[in-house]
Amino acid sequence: MSDPDVAVVGGGIVGLATARALALRGRRVVVLEREPALGAHQTSHNSGVIHQGIYYAPGSLKARLCREGAERLYAYCAERGIRAERCGKLVVAVRRAELPRLAELERRARTNGVPGLVRLGAGEIGDVEPAAAGLAALHSPATGMVDYARVASAYADDVRAHGGEIRTGVAVRAICDRGAGVDVLTAERPVRAGRAVACAGAWSDRLAAASGAPSDVRIVPFRGAYLRLVPERTVLVRGQLYPVPDPALPFLGVHLSRTIAGEVLIGPTALLAGARDAYALTTVRRRDLGTTLRWPGTARLVRRFWRTGLRELAAAASPRVLVRDARRYVPSLTPADVRPGPAGVRAQALARDGLLVDDFLFARSGRALHVLNAPSPAATASLAIGDMVVAELAR
Repeated sequence: MSDPDVAVVGGGIVGLATARALALRGRRVVVLEREPALGAHQTSHNSGVIHQGIYYAPGSLKARLCREGAERLYAYCAERGIRAERCGKLVVAVRRAELPRLAELERRARTNGVPGLVRLGAGEIGDVEPAAAGLAALHSPATGMVDYARVASAYADDVRAHGGEIRTGVAVRAICDRGAGVDVLTAERPVRAGRAVACAGAWSDRLAAASGAPSDVRIVPFRGAYLRLVPERTVLVRGQLYPVPDPALPFLGVHLSRTIAGEVLIGPTALLAGARDAYALTTVRRRDLGTTLRWPGTARLVRRFWRTGLRELAAAASPRVLVRDARRYVPSLTPADVRPGPAGVRAQALARDGLLVDDFLFARSGRALHVLNAPSPAATASLAIGDMVVAELAR
C-alpha cells in the first residue's frame, strides 16, 4: 500500500482495534508491528478477564471505555464465534478494615453502571463460590473470560478484509511530520501516511519522545507471575475470585482467575522488572533498567512503597507467599495444589512525582496520536478505545 491514510504503529490488541475502526470507516490503513507475530506481549500474556468497571474512578476514561467496551466485546465474540463466558466475579473482604474499601468499590461500581452488581454477606459468599470465605463481598455476574489473542487475531482479519495491510517485523524509530502527512521512520525506508497512531505498549514512551510528543511519564515494567492450580483442584473456583485491592496502587492483588481454557491461575506478583519483555525473571536489558533507575519517579515510588516491594520480592522467590495470600479467602488452598504458571509484563506509566498513572493516557506530536498508557482494562475496552482514537484523529 502506498501512502495510506493512517499508519498504526503496534500490532497488539489496542493497535489492531484502532486499525479495525479506521478500516471499517473506509480509511486506508497499514499496521506496523516490530515483532514477527501480532499480539506478542500484553495481548497474549494475561489472564483473559473481561472486566466490568468495578475499580475505576467514575468519569475516568477507564470507567467509561471499560463499560462500553465490555458490552461490545461480548457482542463481537458472539458474532465471530469466539468463546466468551460470563463466569462472574467475587471481590471478597476478609478483614473489618477492608469493609470501607469494599463500600467504596461498590459506590464506584454502581456509579459506573456495572450490571447486576450485588453485595453479599458472609453467609451468601458460599452460594456463589463454595470454597470462598469472608466477611462480605461484591458479586459481578457479568464479569467474564476470553482468549484475547484470539480476539486480536479476529481484529486483524477484519483489517485485511476491509483493505488494510499488516506488516510484521517492522520496527519504528520515530514519527515525523512531513508536509501534509507523516513519515514513519523504520530501519529501512520511511512509510509515508496522512496521519499516524502509535500503540507501542511497553515502548510507547520512547516512540513518543523520539517523535516530539510532550510527555512527563516513563513506562516502568512490572513483571506479573502466576501459579496454576493442578487440574484436580480447579473445582475450587467457579469464576473469578479477587481480594479488596490497595486503593493506592493500580494493581488488583493476588487473585484466582479461571481462564477460558479451563485453567485456574493464582497471582500475579507485581515486581519491578529489569526489562520491558521480562517474561523470565532473569531477563535484564541494560537500556530498560537504566531508563527505570534514572527516572526521578522511580526513587519516589520505591520510597513510598518499599514494604510492598519487599513483599513482591518474597512472592517472586517463593510460591508459598502467593498461596498464603490466596488462602485468606480460599482457606482450603494448600501449596501442594499449585504448579508454576505463566508470566506477563504490565507496561505501566509512572509520573515524575512517583505516582502510577491510573488512567489511559494519550499525547500528540503533530499529525500523530500516541497511546501512552493502556494497561488493564485496555483489552476489555479495546473496541471503545479504537473508536475514541478515530474520533480524536478526526479533530
